[in-house]
Amino acid sequence: MIMNYVVPCLMGLESLIADELKELEAEDVRCENARVFFSGDEHILARANICLRHAERVQIVIGTFKAYSFEDLFQGTKNLPWEEWIGKDDAFPVKDGYSRNSKLFSISDCQSIIKKAIVERLKTNYKLPWFNETGTEYPIKFSIMNDEVTLVIDTSGSGLHKRGYRPVANDAPIKETLAASLCTLARLRPYHTLYDPMCGSGTIVIEGAMKVLNIAPGVNRTFAAEGWKQFPKEIWEEERERARNLVKTDSDFMAYGSDIDPEAIKIAKENAKRAGVFDHVTFEVKDLKDWEPKTEKGTVICNPPYGERLLDINAANDLYRLMGQKFKGEKGWSYYAISPSEDFEKYFGKRADKRRKLYNGMIKCQLYMYFK
Repeated sequence: MIMNYVVPCLMGLESLIADELKELEAEDVRCENARVFFSGDEHILARANICLRHAERVQIVIGTFKAYSFEDLFQGTKNLPWEEWIGKDDAFPVKDGYSRNSKLFSISDCQSIIKKAIVERLKTNYKLPWFNETGTEYPIKFSIMNDEVTLVIDTSGSGLHKRGYRPVANDAPIKETLAASLCTLARLRPYHTLYDPMCGSGTIVIEGAMKVLNIAPGVNRTFAAEGWKQFPKEIWEEERERARNLVKTDSDFMAYGSDIDPEAIKIAKENAKRAGVFDHVTFEVKDLKDWEPKTEKGTVICNPPYGERLLDINAANDLYRLMGQKFKGEKGWSYYAISPSEDFEKYFGKRADKRRKLYNGMIKCQLYMYFK
């Protein structure tokens, strides 16, 4: 059965996810702001959940329609085929949503109206006066952009950034999906050596190793749709087996992470073991001022602490100066740092070869890229 899907994502990562989906053999891939649409069968649904590195969720699109009033929202929702997904005992919470540049802007009112409309649709189909909702959960989410409503059912459950290897993290961690994206934007390859001299709990190093070794980020976790009657368990088993068969077991890739915090390094090592990359990464306690590369060539990717995160502005600027001194731009080296500071280049001491706007959570940042 061919279905339409949408993947929400951090702003700035749409093209990376589109490329991933095409490699996974998804069809009709198209990007919008902070989301990517595509289509495919049940195997593509499972494959996307298991294999996407940069996406937040995989959602089934139930329908889209224009709504300029609450009556439009009610009727548009009621006209969609909810009974094809939701059984008479199933739960169907309208969990969350957002509205941008639209006449309907009250999220709580929209949630309530969508819920009522689905109930009315199911009452007619199942000839029931009410629903206990004690069965399988089908989480419903909505978006309204320029008065166009998109209603979806979330198949992922926990966000896809939750790979399962990081149950504990240090202060102000970078999301796994963003860390993976930094490695992709740095064009990390098996013949590269990766460094993160401010690694915290090791997320960038671990995501880089998983990418190079082609370890699917979701292969060891579960997803909401695995419990749905529409998708046989065999599909998920086959896609996990497919992913495991694609792991590169003969790579000599190495990554090195260091941090001034001993507890963070302890956590990083534990995370690497759970992620299955422990043999390809090394972590050590070390201040940035004492950092020295271990190889003749390398790729440095880091998420330095900054004013809105851990350090005050002056301390962050001092750190950028130190980075400029340590990352010397010698042949065979490239450097990538994500920061919200528009003055990063000033304190680093060199203009970036390229910049890319990204969001670290809600914080607008730039990825400063030095590779020439």
